[in-house]
Amino acid sequence: MSTARANNLDLMPPPAVRTIQQRSLMIGGGATVLALIGLIVNRDEFFHAYLTAYMAWLGVTLGCMAMLMVIHMTGGAWGMVIRRMLEAGVRTLPLMAVLFVPLIFGIKHLYGWAHPERFAGDAHLAQLSHQYLSTTGYILRSVLYFALLLVLAYFLNKYSVEQDSPPERDLSPRFRVIAGPGLIVYGFAASFAVIDWVMSISAPWISTIYPLIFIAGQCLSAMCFVVVVESILARRSPMMLLLKPKEVQDHGKLILTWVMLWAYFSFSQFLITWAGNLPEEISWYTRRLYNGWGWIPLWLVLFHFAVPFALLLSRTFKRRTETLMWLAAWLMVMRYLDLFWFIEPNYHENLYASWQFIVMPFAIGGFWLWLYFRNLGSRPLLPLYDPNSRSVLEPEHE
Repeated sequence: MSTARANNLDLMPPPAVRTIQQRSLMIGGGATVLALIGLIVNRDEFFHAYLTAYMAWLGVTLGCMAMLMVIHMTGGAWGMVIRRMLEAGVRTLPLMAVLFVPLIFGIKHLYGWAHPERFAGDAHLAQLSHQYLSTTGYILRSVLYFALLLVLAYFLNKYSVEQDSPPERDLSPRFRVIAGPGLIVYGFAASFAVIDWVMSISAPWISTIYPLIFIAGQCLSAMCFVVVVESILARRSPMMLLLKPKEVQDHGKLILTWVMLWAYFSFSQFLITWAGNLPEEISWYTRRLYNGWGWIPLWLVLFHFAVPFALLLSRTFKRRTETLMWLAAWLMVMRYLDLFWFIEPNYHENLYASWQFIVMPFAIGGFWLWLYFRNLGSRPLLPLYDPNSRSVLEPEHE
């Protein structure tokens, strides 16, 4: 593909992107009004729902970053056709950094370690709170996590936008220099963030597999979201010319991979805890398997793993954009349910779900989607002056 020929291709996203952007902002604004009412009515439930929804949308953001770096390390047409979609997701990270601020104000509503008087008789927890789990430490470490991830996001997007202008040049070696160490940085930052923001809710309980369950969930959320977006765009030009059944099938395979990894990590944590049979460890599960909570893991086993696993074994199913889109959308709902099961039983012994858990994903997600589609609409769907774009363009244009 010559530079001149690439220049004649209109690869900007269709006008539908702007329509979705505007509607997302309206939904986000309306849901935010309801969420603020919830803040007035019940502050504890507001922050519980906020943390759950925040982790869900942050998972999509960080999953986009992880999958983008995987693309730069491996290459292939499957990655080129969704690269700009992933980059748009990565560029929502500054918004997520800003939306983290309410969690700082909600520390006393979320974490038992923020109330030293409650564990005055627990020497271990008192020492842990003094040495690690403190408000100052929580904030400083969070700033560090976002700083590292924002640096990665900056360079991943900086070099990519350069490939929208001539001359044609291959920046793959430069991307690999960032992506290789970047995956390690992402792994550590995401793991410690999960420990600080979620696992520390049950401060006396620890699990080394716990962060891996979240990382697998983040990558699964990102791939599911991208499949939904590409399915919407595939009905319109230019994506209908770029997206082929082979790439759709590859994306379905990746969803299957992350579904299996999520299930493997989740079962491994359960198996190790069950085999150890220590009271201080099994208490985390006993709280989530009785008093009504046990229906949620059963639902997750069936509809977060078993049914998607069976469907995704079919080659035909993975090559159909529409059917794969609906499964991907369903799995995103399951990801939210999984996060709800991780977080909410810490606060209620019996099964309980406030209406705020329904409103909050729309409040945060509305603004997230507004920025996402704004980012997506600002660049071509392919970096035209990247030689690797030929693998996507040449079958249709050469």
